[in-house]
Amino acid sequence: MHSQDSGSSAGGPAPGHPAAGITPDAAGAGGVAAPAGRPVGPPAPQHEAVGLLPLVDAAVLEELEEELAGTGLAQRFARDYAAMWDQRFTRLAAAVEEHDGDSALDAAISLKISSAMVGGTRLARLAELLEAMIRRGDFGQGQELMRQVAREGGLTITELRSSYIFDTGRGPAGQGPSN
Repeated sequence: MHSQDSGSSAGGPAPGHPAAGITPDAAGAGGVAAPAGRPVGPPAPQHEAVGLLPLVDAAVLEELEEELAGTGLAQRFARDYAAMWDQRFTRLAAAVEEHDGDSALDAAISLKISSAMVGGTRLARLAELLEAMIRRGDFGQGQELMRQVAREGGLTITELRSSYIFDTGRGPAGQGPSN
């Protein structure tokens, strides 16, 4: 499985250089902060199109199962992901609210990677947009985006639980009991 991690909070990109995966053109449109901490160019992320992405991409979960040789680890990972949602969201929301760049960046990257791994494409994209806002130091827009992260996160967890996670000894929807 390939992660789409564009960096981590340990160091981050050098001042004036775009983060990994951000082209110089995108950096000029708000992908990187100037050395003085001021955003370069106007904010770029448009999150209106995020709603067009699926909540959960079943193909990603199938690929994870194949990579793990059908051992049930993919399902356990999805179950743990769902169980940790409240804690993960609370940590991210607090860091964004407090303008704690390092903690917010760590939490956003963690959400982006783990969401992508369970096929939560919409939530992973929102976390990626939030990561870009945090890197720019735009916590005002980050706080606004957190409302959408909360809503889409809850929907993602509900979708995972209803279509993939074996919470009651049943297999995925329509497959009957698991053995």
